[in-house]
Amino acid sequence: MKVVIIGADGQLGSDLVKSFKGDRAFPLYYPDFDITKPERTKEILSHLKADIVINTAAFHRVDECEDNPQKSFLVNSVAVRDLALICQELNFVLVHFSTDYVFDGKKRKPYEEKDRPNPLNVYAISKLAGEYFVSNILDKYFIIRSCGLYGEAGCWGKGFNFVDLMITLKKKGKPLRIVNDQWVTPTATAELAQRIWELIQTSHYGLYHLTNEGKCTWYEFAKTIFSLIGDKTHLKPVDSDSYGARAKRPFYSVLVNKKAKKIRITEFSHWKVALKSYLIKKGYL
Repeated sequence: MKVVIIGADGQLGSDLVKSFKGDRAFPLYYPDFDITKPERTKEILSHLKADIVINTAAFHRVDECEDNPQKSFLVNSVAVRDLALICQELNFVLVHFSTDYVFDGKKRKPYEEKDRPNPLNVYAISKLAGEYFVSNILDKYFIIRSCGLYGEAGCWGKGFNFVDLMITLKKKGKPLRIVNDQWVTPTATAELAQRIWELIQTSHYGLYHLTNEGKCTWYEFAKTIFSLIGDKTHLKPVDSDSYGARAKRPFYSVLVNKKAKKIRITEFSHWKVALKSYLIKKGYL
């Protein structure tokens, strides 16, 4: 199997490269490979003649998307449409990543793939539009929604993930105000990459939710980080209004991996187990 990984230096892309080391994996990096330039994208993908194209590229600075909707839709929607059309023409399978933020959180229990999206911010709307382009253009695709990603490489474009940011801010003596009314499932990209490798060995195309098990608020996530490393740092829980982020987030965006379990993809560990493994890998434990 020949696999092209777009955004191979990001936190998920880096773990995908590791997971696909037994296959012929071809990493592509921004800005040398830019999905917003369809002619060049087609030229490179035509030359590589891949079986599967995995796209991790996205504009995911959620608050900045509110101020720059043009860029958000260019990267997360229009470029995804162009990529899907290229994959259709070249007969490639496309793996594309979306977000838990496509839901409004009003359900207050884990979302299944069949649940109706209702995004609350520009970022989420642009990602949902990307989903619709992929599913309407292609027959052979995997759309993956996940939640609260963190990985060893850090988030490309942000330069950090939540775990490393918390520990870094603490070391700098910065006050830690953490939102305590948004429920999520922190998900380790190392595990996610392994499950994606399993999934694409199948022909069970379509939309999937893939996250670690369990749920917590961002405050509980931060509290668990410091508890595991034996640090008694004082955290201040705040509500979303007090935190003052520009983009509105859902209060509940926990996903259930219903379809993955149905086709017997290896189940994810609980988020606390995955977090402990990550802290050990990074040398915090």
